[in-house]
Amino acid sequence: MNSTYIILLIASYFGVLVLISFFTGKKAGNDAFFKGNKQSPWYVVAFGMVGASLSGVTFISVPGWIEASQFSYMQVVFGYIIGYLVIGTVLLPLYYKLNLTSIYTYLEDRFGNYSYKTGASFFLISRVIGASFRLYLVANVLQLILFDDLGVSFWQTVTITVLLIWLYTFKSGIKTIVWTDTLQTLFMLIAVGVAIYFVSDELNLSGGNLLGYVLDSELSKTFFFDDFKSGNYFWKQFISGAFIAIVMTGLDQDMMQKNLTCKTLKDAQKNMFWFTIVLTVVNFIFLSLGLLLTVYAQQNGIDAHKDDLFPIIAKNNLGIGVFVFFLLGLIAAAYSSADSALTSLTTSFSIDILDIEKKHDKKKQIAIRKQIHILISLVLILVIVAFKYIIKDESVIKKLFVFAGYTYGPLLGLYAFGLFTKWNVRDKLVPIVAILSPILSYVISLNSLKWFGFEFGFFILILNGLLTFLGLILIRRQQN
Repeated sequence: MNSTYIILLIASYFGVLVLISFFTGKKAGNDAFFKGNKQSPWYVVAFGMVGASLSGVTFISVPGWIEASQFSYMQVVFGYIIGYLVIGTVLLPLYYKLNLTSIYTYLEDRFGNYSYKTGASFFLISRVIGASFRLYLVANVLQLILFDDLGVSFWQTVTITVLLIWLYTFKSGIKTIVWTDTLQTLFMLIAVGVAIYFVSDELNLSGGNLLGYVLDSELSKTFFFDDFKSGNYFWKQFISGAFIAIVMTGLDQDMMQKNLTCKTLKDAQKNMFWFTIVLTVVNFIFLSLGLLLTVYAQQNGIDAHKDDLFPIIAKNNLGIGVFVFFLLGLIAAAYSSADSALTSLTTSFSIDILDIEKKHDKKKQIAIRKQIHILISLVLILVIVAFKYIIKDESVIKKLFVFAGYTYGPLLGLYAFGLFTKWNVRDKLVPIVAILSPILSYVISLNSLKWFGFEFGFFILILNGLLTFLGLILIRRQQN
């Protein structure tokens, strides 16, 4: 595809996002940036959250998992349903009752300032690394298909990428993102739908027998009960999926900030209900696309596997139209995750770390928030560039991304301890427990096969949360 056309495509795409920002950003202050003025329609939030949940990593990676793991990922997705039920019935009522802007304020009310700052800091670390990793993958794709040919260096690509996100989020933050994420989710789903249509056509499958073909294929095996030691054992993945949903949605400022823009608790709960249904169906569609791509590659002798499967076939085998939609879908999936990450990081740093709502008047709060928004943008640029030029080794970067996930374990332990016990803790010792728990979890995970003959897989999150919970018991304050 000609570079000029790619640039026009990207420019048009971001032009639409900036236009949405213009209409949603009128008379926008901190209440709009942090809470969307609590005026977001629940159905818009629900649909937009799908794109933010999937991200560019999912868009590329999930279709590539089929060859090695079939449909086993659906076991995790079914676990999500239980997790989202807990969010809707336990966490959302708590957040609305306390009228929170940052969900980590709960930790201050329950345990104290050290616990509050610890929870917020772990979120900040995880989101910076996670968002940077996702943007790094997309920036690499854009570099390969476009900017290398134009003589643009990688750091310039990254700077342009983050600058574009800042451009449409700087004024009204989450109020804009609720709407841009909806558009980006739509682009992503259209891209997947177009790819499925053309691949199934190449395989001589009509719409009527497509679902039957997918369900009858050996590659669509979903449930695995044979080996409890395996990482894809059903109960291990199902239970892990429930906890992943609770922690990476319910205890994540990024995801919950969108829910808290709904007018009422009832609307937020409706949002979670419909979001759960849509996300489950969308994950099945992604896996079905992966199955069709895998079969297509095998039948046509295409040497493409894992993360390379979808990009290579879209670029080389399905025509220019599919490749255009692939690019749109990839950019939409990446940016629907990255833009909300930038906003939630700005929110958490402003509210949780700097306490701007407590220390400054409204005019000063807006000025500080704008400065933090720029600062977080620069941090993301520096981390992504560091991935490319300093760390370089992709396996190390992926390990960093995985380790960022470990930071959700302490949040799981802290909230579980706060919600299900009445004990207090020695607040100053909480940071020590929160740091030791993921380190111990990582050591156990590395040696689990040798020590226990057991592979933790996604289950490591539960271990991490349990170690935090046990650590909090050890430092609990004795009742008088």
